[in-house]
Amino acid sequence: MILADPQNREEWLKERTQGIGGSDAGCIVGANPWKSARQLWREKSGIVQADDISGKPAVQFGKEAEQHLRALFLLTYPEYSCEYHEFRMYANDRLPFIFATLDGELTDLDGRRGILEIKTTTIQQAKQWFEWDGCIPQHYYIQILHQFLACEWAVYAELFAHIRYQKGDETRAALRKYHIERSEIVPDLKLLEQREIQFYKHWQDGTEPPYILPEI
Repeated sequence: MILADPQNREEWLKERTQGIGGSDAGCIVGANPWKSARQLWREKSGIVQADDISGKPAVQFGKEAEQHLRALFLLTYPEYSCEYHEFRMYANDRLPFIFATLDGELTDLDGRRGILEIKTTTIQQAKQWFEWDGCIPQHYYIQILHQFLACEWAVYAELFAHIRYQKGDETRAALRKYHIERSEIVPDLKLLEQREIQFYKHWQDGTEPPYILPEI
């Protein structure tokens, strides 16, 4: 369902404090490299204020590149049509605290509706390429799972990624596209839903979530 259709960024930021968004999902399951579930809980509970990262160069680049990458995706894959609503928030019918704002709402030639997720990233170390070798980084995958939970009408997702890297003194870029069918990831969706419900209960009860130990 459509939870809200804010008219500007300020309204959108206010709405998203009321529940769990796509960028929160990786934190909840311990897959976010930059923020833990406990840090997210403290922010949601108003104990600490979330850092404003909107001015960081990488974030600015992603924001500016998004519209161009969306156009390039549609030019490259004309079998899709796309609607874009900058601040629209979709929510799960049963669990309205699970919501998402999309980079695009796709429709294929068979009328099937799906999610477009656009990512921009920079490879800093050679080992980071392994995360893109026939797969996607875990925190991106978790975010797409969350979007499936929020958008129950979506039967597939397309991740379109712009990856910058250095080759000697030269900055280069590569594109990656990954297709994900909802029917193939049902167990992962159920697991993430359970974890998000647990986190939401901690948030509402005012009880700090347990630590998530890193994999050894």
